[in-house]
Amino acid sequence: MSDFVCHLKQYRLAKGLTQEQLAAQVGVRRETIMRLEKAQYNPSLKLAVDIARAVEAPIEDIFQFD
Repeated sequence: MSDFVCHLKQYRLAKGLTQEQLAAQVGVRRETIMRLEKAQYNPSLKLAVDIARAVEAPIEDIFQFD
């Protein structure tokens, strides 16, 4: 099984967003963002795309499977 690596926190902070603000932008709860940042949750493709758009970063730089 592949290891999931998430670099969301660095991109979120670079945009000056809190977890709550990003969650509101993409339509999820803050807990979902928190779990993503800890690599405890694999996002759906739609959520991954929405997050990448919100933080203006390539999806493959934010979410990686090793």
